[in-house]
Amino acid sequence: MSTHDFSQVTDWVFDLDNTLYPPSARLFDQIEVKMTDFVMRALGVDRAHADHLRGHYWQLYGTTLAGLMHEHDVDPAPYLTEVHEISLDHLTPDPALRAGIAALPGRRIVFTNGSAPYANRVLAARGLSGLFDGIYGVEHAEFHPKPSARAFDTVFAKAGISPASGAMFEDDPRNLRHPHALGMRTVHVAPAPEPADHIHHHTDDLAVFLAGLTQK
Repeated sequence: MSTHDFSQVTDWVFDLDNTLYPPSARLFDQIEVKMTDFVMRALGVDRAHADHLRGHYWQLYGTTLAGLMHEHDVDPAPYLTEVHEISLDHLTPDPALRAGIAALPGRRIVFTNGSAPYANRVLAARGLSGLFDGIYGVEHAEFHPKPSARAFDTVFAKAGISPASGAMFEDDPRNLRHPHALGMRTVHVAPAPEPADHIHHHTDDLAVFLAGLTQK
């Protein structure tokens, strides 16, 4: 990795789930159960069909919520509240990650397909509260989820992000395509790399990666 790739970066944008905490935390195991329960009640279908729709909408629209809104006119507010009412007890603070983020020059932003209140809870559990200049949930993207270009454009406009001087950190490779097209540095945060033209860097340890950017 060349630190020169990031020498012009002043806007640092981080995904939340499986990016600012490790996938081994498996928060989505809890969230997926909540989503399936919601789909069952909202659409009057059995669990197997609800599970199918959840995955289908995620593939087609980027999130289950986007599919429910687009195809069934579901109110997003109760959904976002319900599916994020999960236990965070097994998340632990990460002092090394906090130090790496704190050392970054410029502004630091969280942008998640979850809700901002949920993001704040996760950040607190990880010992990362107070580090970020803005925390943007799907509600701030007018309920357009990543990887939609409209989601990024809406949030970046609200946050005043200049893509030419920005970097995006994401666990989902799909969510790096539009940031790359805008001219951002892209970093895939995941246990295994998925080489692609729109991914500049990969790391399986975000704290180590960030420490490497700020070492003199």
